[in-house]
Amino acid sequence: MIDHKVKSVRALERGLDVLIEIQRSRAASLHELHLKLGLPKATLLRMLVTLGSRGLIWQRIADGAYLPSLLAHTASARADALAQLAEIASPYLATLSEQVRWPSVIAVPRLDHLEIIETNSALVRLDSATLGPVGAKLSYIHTATGRAYLAACDPRERKAILGRLRPADATAESVAAIEAIVRETRARGYSAREPAHGWPDRSRLQVVRDGRRSIAVPVRVSGQAIAAINITWPAKRQSYEEVIAKHLKTLQLTAHSIGATLEASIA
Repeated sequence: MIDHKVKSVRALERGLDVLIEIQRSRAASLHELHLKLGLPKATLLRMLVTLGSRGLIWQRIADGAYLPSLLAHTASARADALAQLAEIASPYLATLSEQVRWPSVIAVPRLDHLEIIETNSALVRLDSATLGPVGAKLSYIHTATGRAYLAACDPRERKAILGRLRPADATAESVAAIEAIVRETRARGYSAREPAHGWPDRSRLQVVRDGRRSIAVPVRVSGQAIAAINITWPAKRQSYEEVIAKHLKTLQLTAHSIGATLEASIA
């Protein structure tokens, strides 16, 4: 039994606050932790180094974000689960290209975008809908892939993502529009690029001008969204209704199979 008369260790409390915040948001920058917790950055850095040295968090090279360690909870794992995802997904994407004949990507979340880790675009060989390359950044707001992940992730993570993306002059109407997109995506079980949204982002003009359509679904492990996978095609070739009727179930099954295989590999 805990004796509440004994004083707590304040430094330990603050370190745990940092760890809990990183676990809640799933990815946080030093500046975000500073704003959220009110701790000096020099103090935070010492805590982050300590947490990292104990294997509880790690810092992603790509954007400097701090993330909770998967390896800390999976003693037998040799690598981060997301590092295995591209290899696991690749044969499923190859099969998907044979079934659908439109290109697809699988992308994972970063601080303010998703990053493509694999694509079957080279197998489809359709110049009007070439996707990628690996490492390309996708918008959470304006792409079907981003919306699929945004709608499926934990509400606390979604709040953190939207907080990074929200422009200073965002109107209440624009915030409500994002919330409506999330609700609709969750209700129907897939995402699309439409309706368009006004927040400026890395992919907005490209999505408006490239003449393509996309649908996407999340990839889940143990019920938690870890990635998203899409199908993209030239808008003039097929309608949303046609692609959804023909290929949505196949896309959903592919996402489920990828997640299940990854889950089994880290069990």
